[in-house]
Amino acid sequence: MATLLHIDSSLFPADASASRAVTRVFRETWQQQNPENTVVYRDLSADPVPHITADAHLAGLTDPAGHTPEQASALAARLRMITELETADAVLIGAPMYNYTIPSTLKAWLDHVILPGRTAGGNPSLKGTPVTVVASRGGSYAPGTPKEDFEYVQNYLAAVLTDILALDVDFIVPELTMAPVDPAMTELVPLFEKSREQALQEAATRAGLLAERLAA
Repeated sequence: MATLLHIDSSLFPADASASRAVTRVFRETWQQQNPENTVVYRDLSADPVPHITADAHLAGLTDPAGHTPEQASALAARLRMITELETADAVLIGAPMYNYTIPSTLKAWLDHVILPGRTAGGNPSLKGTPVTVVASRGGSYAPGTPKEDFEYVQNYLAAVLTDILALDVDFIVPELTMAPVDPAMTELVPLFEKSREQALQEAATRAGLLAERLAA
């Protein structure tokens, strides 16, 4: 039996969210591959974590013996999120692009789980854990496109998840998701549909392979 930590951050419901549609297929395939597999779910839109405070930040860097009650409480909340992440065998993150970057709710969660001396630093506790990021976006920011230089989702998350947390990261990128609703993008609808189908298939394939690998 393996545990998947599934995190969604889209502010839209499942029937209106490109990232949630893909993470749902991943999760369903994960569970179908092995019914004994479990899922721990966090919806950062419905139940956001608070932005990190000075108490929470300083408590992670100082001796617990000297913590104020506020610092002790803030650190305990961080440690619950960190433990949840550390006990997962695989991680799935829905990360839509909002104003060229990730949702603030996802950034807040990352700020809490990045803890020097535990999840970050010389021997990070999460090293090698597989994480799949569904990085949806309304347009295209692929290499060679006019907005290539405005891609701050994959670039940022690759740096944080790989360089700081030492996770084993894969990206699934459904793009041009605004094409069906923006008249100016009508001619791009076929490319959107192709991207969506590719993302859904990729999610199913990766989830199945990952579940099989972890069961071996």
